[in-house]
Formats: sequence, C-alpha cells, structure tokens
Amino acid sequence: MEENLVWIAFSSVKNNSLEELKIKSLPRHLAIIMDGNGRWAKEKGKLRVFGHEQGVKTVRRTVEDCARMGLEFLTLYTFSTENWNRPKLEVDTLMRLLVSSLKKELKTLNNNNIKLNTIGNIASLPNSAHKELLDVMEKTSGNTGMTLTLALSYGSREEIKNAVQQICVKVKNNIISPENIDETIINNHLYTQNLPDVDLLIRTSGEHRISNFLLWQIAYAELYFIDVFWPDFSEQHLLEAIKNYQNRERRFGKTSEQLT
Repeated sequence: MEENLVWIAFSSVKNNSLEELKIKSLPRHLAIIMDGNGRWAKEKGKLRVFGHEQGVKTVRRTVEDCARMGLEFLTLYTFSTENWNRPKLEVDTLMRLLVSSLKKELKTLNNNNIKLNTIGNIASLPNSAHKELLDVMEKTSGNTGMTLTLALSYGSREEIKNAVQQICVKVKNNIISPENIDETIINNHLYTQNLPDVDLLIRTSGEHRISNFLLWQIAYAELYFIDVFWPDFSEQHLLEAIKNYQNRERRFGKTSEQLT
C-alpha cells in the first residue's frame, strides 16, 4: 500500500461494522434522486403523505452521514417543476413539510457546519416556504463544511433554456461574442454556477432514469441505481454506493493505459 494513500474508518451504527473509505476517491459532489416515498407508503397501506414524512427522516440521516464522511457537496432532488402537476393536497403537504423541516433542521445544519444552498425557480414556491428557505440559507451562510443544495421547483431543461436566453440577450447587446461562447460561459449562466460537476448520482426506488435532473452537470458522473425506496435508504446503502463508485475507473474519454 502506498504511504500517501489516506484512509478513514466510518462507523456504521446500524450493524456496528466498520467500512473503510478512501478519502482521496470520495466523490466531491454527490447528487441523489430521492424516489419512492409514495410507493413505500402504498405498500404499507398508508397515504402518500406518510411516505413523504418518513422520507424527511431519511434526508436528515443521509445529510448527517455525508457530512461526517467529509463530502464537500450534496445535492438532493427535492421538488421538480413537474411535481407541480401532482394532486393539490400532495403538493400542499410537500410544501408544509419543507417549511417545517427547514425550521427544525437549522440547528442540525449549524451543528454540522453545513451550508444550505438551493437551485431552481424558488420564486414559484409559496411565500412561507420561500421566506423560510432564504432565512435558513442566510443563517448557515457562514458555515464552511459541506454544502447542501436543495433542488426546488427545479427542471434541468428549464435551467438550460434560461441559460440560453440569458446568453442570447448578452450576445444581442454585444456583451458576449458568439465565437467566445464555451462551456465556462454556459456554466456561469446555470443555477449550479457555484457548484462542481456531479461525480456520483444515486437514484432510489429501482427506476433507471434521470428525470430531468442536472442533465448538463452529470455529463461524466457515475450513475448508481438501487432497488430500495427512499424511506428505507440507509447508511449502509450509502456506503455501498460510494464503495461501488470507488471501484469504477473514471476515464473521461481517455484509455485505461493513459491513467496509469
């Protein structure tokens, strides 16, 4: 073993096992599509709201686990632009859970040195949710640990469309020359302009699709799909996903020989 290879031992409370994770190959930016709350509740003969309430508890556990591991960026697909089309009762419940969770978790965020961030069309959120979100973001803005980003009223196609429109206006006003448009300029007009590209994307519930989430930012991400509904997603599942990521060879278009 090379002397400069750094290891950490991360304790799994659930089964008292020790999982070894290589610090140098931890994903810098982890994104999660938290899917399956409704189906989880249906399997138990409960209303969908029960699944969302349990899903909130999983969010808290996962955020704390990621912070303890030393991940720098965690982005959660919390509410998509398409989710506005769900039944009004469910949407209202999700917004209520958002407000109550933000109020409850402010202390947890500060205790774990976590900075809250958001991406999406947050102006479309109800006033109470919008106000609480901005308040918690302000009160955690000085934290220097992990950045937790909530994708709220978010759709990647809308994000890209908005970026193109902004760039077109700047081209029209001679602020940007068409020939100078590159990936950096596009990045600078996305919601995620202050975030690095995604390294690992996890989706729960067994579905194998991206659902309009961070389409530009996952260009070279490793994708990990797990057949577990979000409320049942555990610390052990997270560790397994990261270990799987660490065992993959990320070539970014190069050959294996070029990486050695």
